[in-house]
Amino acid sequence: MSENCITFSKEIPVRYSVDIAVLGGGIAGISAACAAAKMGKKVLIVDKMNCLGGNSTSGGVASFCGETSGQGEIFDEIIHRLEGFGAIAEYNPYPKYSKELKLSHNHEELFEQTKPRIFDLQFLISVFDKMISTYNIECLLHTRVVDAITTEGSVKQVVLAGQSGLEACSADMFIDCTGEADVVFHAGFGTMKGREEDNIQLPMSLMFFIRNLNDNKDITLIPEEYAERVHNKDELPMNTLWPNGPSGNAIKIKINGFDSTDTVSLSKAEIESRKKMLQVIDYYQRVEKRNWYFDHISPMIGIREGRRVIGDYILKVSDIQAGRKFKDAIAKGVYFIDALSPLSDKREMLMKMEDSQVPPYQIPYRSLLVKDAVNLLVAGRCFSADQLAMSSARVFTTTSMMGQAAGIAAALALQNNCTLRNLNVSELQKEITKKKGVLD
Repeated sequence: MSENCITFSKEIPVRYSVDIAVLGGGIAGISAACAAAKMGKKVLIVDKMNCLGGNSTSGGVASFCGETSGQGEIFDEIIHRLEGFGAIAEYNPYPKYSKELKLSHNHEELFEQTKPRIFDLQFLISVFDKMISTYNIECLLHTRVVDAITTEGSVKQVVLAGQSGLEACSADMFIDCTGEADVVFHAGFGTMKGREEDNIQLPMSLMFFIRNLNDNKDITLIPEEYAERVHNKDELPMNTLWPNGPSGNAIKIKINGFDSTDTVSLSKAEIESRKKMLQVIDYYQRVEKRNWYFDHISPMIGIREGRRVIGDYILKVSDIQAGRKFKDAIAKGVYFIDALSPLSDKREMLMKMEDSQVPPYQIPYRSLLVKDAVNLLVAGRCFSADQLAMSSARVFTTTSMMGQAAGIAAALALQNNCTLRNLNVSELQKEITKKKGVLD
């Protein structure tokens, strides 16, 4: 045994036993869990944060990008429940693909062209709480996946760490919606990350929130020791003003150069992002004389890309650029290739905006299947795709559709007493369509 390693053995109670375990409570996970539960399955959903929603809540990204119609009945329910609070913008269709349409480099113009659908994330938290209660889904918060036990490609249990200590969950089917493919990684199946040549990931973003005051007498200024002061806007990291209700805004800042799958690097990213946040606030208050009052910061940094699984099929950027259709399609994407350069904190893209628009494309069921795994599916940004294809499909609308498909597939496989690979894809597609998912 290496001096830098330890070996330990511990008896861990299998406290949870369900039909389907969904690991990761972002919008893909919620959609998977609700879809499976609506088909009569006993479901557990697990998330590391204090609430469900992932980037849509804890990450502060309070907007649905892409097409918000036709994503399936679970996403429709999310929209309907937000409308009940009066907490979401009116529907605007995503612009139809046209070779003549040139997406703008200017963020305000791009926002107007693609029309993200803004919502109030505080109410979305309650919407998710209500949905899991409605469908009798057991939920564990403040809990993360730390290991997985497999036998001949079949996941038998996942090991969880929460306030009760180490515990295990057994299930007939597992769905990894962690974003970082934690279950897949711990189970020993293949993963990839970043771009092919050097594994560098797309940059993260931090969302923080400000209020616009009528005068600046109540503004809290940033002491010089906490912010590296700049006098020119070009010296700041990329920052974007985002709507956040009356008299308020969110500010999104780009944080590059870190690895979301490495403990030390992710910790440094969180700390660095808050330093950059204070620098941005200081500049706008001191130089541009904005009457900004710092309100709060999102509980976690927004991760665009973690690990991605090696699936039965890896969706490629050439597939989405060609608007490719698949015989085993389970979801549809329309959002443009949104890949910021990981080598700079400025507004630099990996692809020219005029080349980033894509026609509607399909995501195959094979991209949710983990290579060599028997009873494990994935959904969300950790699905099997290359970096640029993922950068389009990672948005909430598309990942919700993926999640619903994964939940239906797992439930159907149990109902039909078949493996995930032997599942009748036509039956799966029929069920997706029946549940208001538009695949064409």
